[in-house]
Amino acid sequence: MGDTNVWDAEWEVNEELARVLISSQFPQLTSKQVKRLGWGWDNTVYLIGDEYVFRFPRRTIAVGSIRMEGKLLPKLESYMTVPYPKPLFYGEASDEYPAPFLGYTYVPGDFPIGLTEERRALSAETLAKFLRKLHEFPVQAALKDGVHQDHRGLTDIASRKVKLEGFLSKVFTHLSEEESDAIQAYISGLKTDRVEAVNALLHGDLHFKNILVNENGTVSGIIDWGDLSVGHPACDLSIAYSFLPPYARGAFFETYGEVDEETKLLARLIAVYIPVLILMQAVDDGNEAIAAEAKSNIMRALSD
Repeated sequence: MGDTNVWDAEWEVNEELARVLISSQFPQLTSKQVKRLGWGWDNTVYLIGDEYVFRFPRRTIAVGSIRMEGKLLPKLESYMTVPYPKPLFYGEASDEYPAPFLGYTYVPGDFPIGLTEERRALSAETLAKFLRKLHEFPVQAALKDGVHQDHRGLTDIASRKVKLEGFLSKVFTHLSEEESDAIQAYISGLKTDRVEAVNALLHGDLHFKNILVNENGTVSGIIDWGDLSVGHPACDLSIAYSFLPPYARGAFFETYGEVDEETKLLARLIAVYIPVLILMQAVDDGNEAIAAEAKSNIMRALSD
């Protein structure tokens, strides 16, 4: 046994198993091609034909998310201003595979990797509108469907800072001097220990691997809703720092609505924190393109 990582799987669903599970429970899809699209920490993802996507949990911890998405995502439809994967096929656990799984509408697009700042700026209002509507969803209704409330302690800046320093020590050798100096200066300048709790329904994991863009580079879909939760809107608003160039943030917050300085402070911290996590995994996977994108997200988040 080598080192175990948080992203190691308990169950692997290969193409053959995916095909068996899908055709046995959804015979109408039997003739469609099954192709692996990718995998995240929690799920393996297959494209079925060119219109559906199926997600299979890779770990026990992901099962609750799949159940919750199945309940809540259909209810978000009237709040959605960008395309998102809507659940259509509800797969049950069986002898072949111990977990429920979900089939959704496929949202086409590319990850926003290597986009120019000008292209990114084009999506300021699209992203702001999307989050303004999502954050209006009634929190009580979300909690009733099993959404977790601030299970990650979003407002606890002091402990996130400590974790961030731990992660950085792992990827230190993969950062340039300029990058690590900028991050260190930012961390040591961070004097706030926690911010007031605020509750909104969150996508919860809004970063470049969960955003799709069209051929013009503008946002055309938001995917991977497994971290839907209730908590501080800064979690999602981090995208204004990691994705948008500084000059487009004014337009973003004008469209989204007024937010206080504490929220902006926390949003920036999360905009550094998430790409550092992505960088760690990319280094582990030897994925240079993702590593480079994660680093440029961090540097963008730190610039004003």
